[in-house]
Amino acid sequence: MSFLRVVLAILFPPLSVIDRGCGSVLIVLLLTLCGWVPGVIGALVILNKNS
Repeated sequence: MSFLRVVLAILFPPLSVIDRGCGSVLIVLLLTLCGWVPGVIGALVILNKNS
């Protein structure tokens, strides 16, 4: 997880997980629509996964 990805996850969570697949983007987008903090947490969890 790079520093740029973390900053991007804090500023605009769905954009930070764009390369992880459509499902991840949709999940993070829905979480972001529910609230900014859940979107950031979801993006950081997805970025922290080893794939």
